[in-house]
Amino acid sequence: MRFPRTSGVLLHPTSLPGPHGSGDFGPAAYHFIDWLVSAGQKLWQILPLGSIGPGNSPYMSTSAFAGNPLFIDLQDLANRGWLDQTELAQIYFPADRIDYATVIPFRMMHLRCASESFFSSGGDDHEAFRAFCEEQKAWLGDYALFMALAQRDPSKEWSDWEPDLAHRKPTALESAKRQYGKEIRFWEFVQWNFFRQWRDVKQYANERDIKIIGDIPIFIAYHSADVWTHQHLFYLDQNLRPNVVAGVPPDFFSETGQLWGNPLYRWEHHQKENYAWWIERLRAVTQLTDIVRIDHFRGFAGYWEIPAKETTAINGRWRPGPGSRFFTAVKSALGQLPIIAEDLGVITPDVIELRDRFELPGMRILQFAFAGDTANSFLPHNYVHNTVVYTGTHDNDTSRSWLQSATERERMFAQMYLKTDGREIHWDFIHAASESVADMALYPLQDILGLGNEARMNLPGKSEGYWEWRFQWRQVEDWHANRLRNMSAVHGRNDIKPLPLPDYPTGRALP
Repeated sequence: MRFPRTSGVLLHPTSLPGPHGSGDFGPAAYHFIDWLVSAGQKLWQILPLGSIGPGNSPYMSTSAFAGNPLFIDLQDLANRGWLDQTELAQIYFPADRIDYATVIPFRMMHLRCASESFFSSGGDDHEAFRAFCEEQKAWLGDYALFMALAQRDPSKEWSDWEPDLAHRKPTALESAKRQYGKEIRFWEFVQWNFFRQWRDVKQYANERDIKIIGDIPIFIAYHSADVWTHQHLFYLDQNLRPNVVAGVPPDFFSETGQLWGNPLYRWEHHQKENYAWWIERLRAVTQLTDIVRIDHFRGFAGYWEIPAKETTAINGRWRPGPGSRFFTAVKSALGQLPIIAEDLGVITPDVIELRDRFELPGMRILQFAFAGDTANSFLPHNYVHNTVVYTGTHDNDTSRSWLQSATERERMFAQMYLKTDGREIHWDFIHAASESVADMALYPLQDILGLGNEARMNLPGKSEGYWEWRFQWRQVEDWHANRLRNMSAVHGRNDIKPLPLPDYPTGRALP
């Protein structure tokens, strides 16, 4: 699927400013959309909106359908009379990092207080809540029950629950629903607020001609409502534990590969059901976003299977994915979806053939462009139109920090190729991406602001210290938006007339 020539910014909502410890769907989200408009951008790319997992990663969620409770704007709940305004201001949070150990209990405590207030009162909101539960019943009931059961002992995974619950015996499920009814309603309330607030944010963006690019991980966490509910769709042993897990072999990021640990799909069972679970998953994410990036697209052509007993990803083997059968079934059910294929890593001809057969745009990362020769597919002169180019992604360092850690050859190649002394390598990368033939160009906000390693979002293979970065509005100056707006205008990525500008801080007068 070809996309129009546009550009935008990569920023996960957790990185937004705000008073309650982490970015959310409150006023800062709307302010950021307004800033995108002023900067002449058309796209806002986010990371997965699901709950965070180990290491605070949004790629290990407890549900493929549910939203992250941390995104809920608590002030909105206070405005509706479900929270005490004064209690929200009684704790201080760092402005530039997320302290998850403090933020999570604070936010969950207030969500529980809001839930108590909501269910003890009346009003029209109750009808909206009931309508939401009915609309999302295909997944919401199982998810809410899973969360209620999981809260009893968070140290246990679902396979360690009572055998009848782990095996989902109907009598055990009905008994649990009666016993934990109040807790189930709480998790339904949380999801209602997530979806209600995100719907308003997305509508605000779309009304201003901003499209949301979402992100869907190919795999999901073992300790999730989906694996518990659909056990037959995953490789599990007689003890309901994964016998093989996901990851990637040794690559650019790690000499021992990446051992993700997600359970692997029994694709033959998915095929027997005409990929129904996946189709509903894609239907759900395309209702939350306008475009969807599928993470680890190559796994649909072939995936790296690692025995569950391994401690690294070295000793694995390639296994065939569902290939064209999967995408044919999806297209038949949902039509031509606006999908970006994350085709990074070990890419073989079958991956390229699958991507091109369904006309899906692939990804190019400028930080990967200077390690090889002039045939490197990440160099802009080798792009095709149906491509999405990034200066870097959430898994990369910032562009400024990249230059500092690059090899001497990479630095020299980049400086010669981009005709730069490297002092503004972040803007040089943005400019190269913007003027390329790629249909879409995306820039992490960290690069627009020229930040260093302290603003890195994630380091693959590291389980602590990441996913914490937040920006503050004082870091964003008028010239940032104006420079981006003009650059996008002269490169045909918006239909805005460039503004006359004074010299930029570096003394440069041209975008």
